Amino acid sequence: MTHERHLPEHGAGFKKVLGRLDAIALGVRAMIGFGWVVLTGGWLNDAGTMGAVLAIVAGGAIMAVVGLVYGELVAAMPAAGGEHNYLLRGMGARWAFIGSWAITVGYITIVAFEAVAVPRTVEYIFPNLSHVPLWTIAGFEVNLTWALVGALSAVVITWINLRGVKQASTAQVFVIIFLAIVGLMMVFGAFTRGSEQNMEPFFHNGVSGFSLVLVVVPFLFVGFDVIPQVSEEMHLPPKKLGGTIVTSVLIATAWYVMVILTTSSAMSAHDLANADIAVADAFGNLFTSGAMANVLLAGGLAGILTSWNSLLMGASRLLWALGNSRMLPRWFAKLHPKYGTPSNALLFVGALSFIAPFFGTEMLGWLVDSGSPSIVVAYLLVSIVFVILRRREPEMERPYRIGGKHHGGVVIGVLSVVLCLGLAVLYLPGMPAGLGTAPYVIFALWWVLGLIFMLRIPRGIAPGADAEERLVAASESRTRSR
Repeated sequence: MTHERHLPEHGAGFKKVLGRLDAIALGVRAMIGFGWVVLTGGWLNDAGTMGAVLAIVAGGAIMAVVGLVYGELVAAMPAAGGEHNYLLRGMGARWAFIGSWAITVGYITIVAFEAVAVPRTVEYIFPNLSHVPLWTIAGFEVNLTWALVGALSAVVITWINLRGVKQASTAQVFVIIFLAIVGLMMVFGAFTRGSEQNMEPFFHNGVSGFSLVLVVVPFLFVGFDVIPQVSEEMHLPPKKLGGTIVTSVLIATAWYVMVILTTSSAMSAHDLANADIAVADAFGNLFTSGAMANVLLAGGLAGILTSWNSLLMGASRLLWALGNSRMLPRWFAKLHPKYGTPSNALLFVGALSFIAPFFGTEMLGWLVDSGSPSIVVAYLLVSIVFVILRRREPEMERPYRIGGKHHGGVVIGVLSVVLCLGLAVLYLPGMPAGLGTAPYVIFALWWVLGLIFMLRIPRGIAPGADAEERLVAASESRTRSR
């Protein structure tokens, strides 16, 4: 049975305008945002060169396994909202809400991160950016001119997305080409002017250092799952759609490894620890040019905007799916009458990203840490529902079937569950990579809000291919009876 859904709010539906290259570009650009620019110095300090590389490779392998699971599910159910649809079919309404809310929270925290990262980057290039002091948060003085750079960027990115997914995705391909050129320059500089001695220590802080890098993996790799969110807008055979996810994960893994190795070869560990933005300073040092540091930051700024763009797409489609199924207010289910985009959901996420810069740079770390556990929750639930659907609906049409015809797919699904549980443990209090107080507070506030909405969902909506239709009928019946 193919996946069908309740579509009362969007008339003719989403426009199928994206191809295979668009899909891969969306996934890669969502994953390679700005984290590689601002976090690499910390990884090297925490784990050493090879410790950081091993953590990224291990994280990439974990995400590739999860990506295989997503690949089969999105090919079987290519509908906007991704996780929302899989969990509704396999686990029922409330579990669908938990998984959808989890990945939505993850997307929104990263979108807000990008809004703060833009003025952080621009200030490196234009040091006199900050004027008109507003207030101080966690030791950082927030200035109006600084915050407005991020806020106005939020307006522009939201406006581009409102006008259509094709326009919003076209720039992704060009940015990937630009970043590929920057990456080749980094490799060239490392081979011709880098030093193996600079790369020491190769390992630092043992398991603790490894864990400190590994714990950031969900934040770094979230984005391949944007492909399922916009799958209803892709003009692509389902079988090929599934393969784009794993391809994008492998490309992102290679990028992060390259950045770590080239950065560590450019400067000593001591100099990197004292650098303002380690990757930019390292790039400038390789070519003995401050202008080259700015070239790299131009790539980082482009990465911010396109990652922001991709994740805004994902968050808005998930909010649309939650509104369309009445788990969130119906207001979120509105599509733009001309462009076919989820306009209200886009405006909501855009508003959150607009205000994020007014909380200062400490928000960067808080958002990374608070969003990552929710992302892992979503990945864990998708892995579980994959196994459930393999056993409950063995005859479901699966154009992209992983693990062969027998039990190989179930083995991959169980492995994905185990790996996600292992990642989840890293966030518990007392673990080497446990979160600070502020991220726990942000995490808790998001989930308290989510609990309020979840308790409004009608009980007794069993899983199944028609779960969304039954949920909508029950919700509307309850509304009429009030």
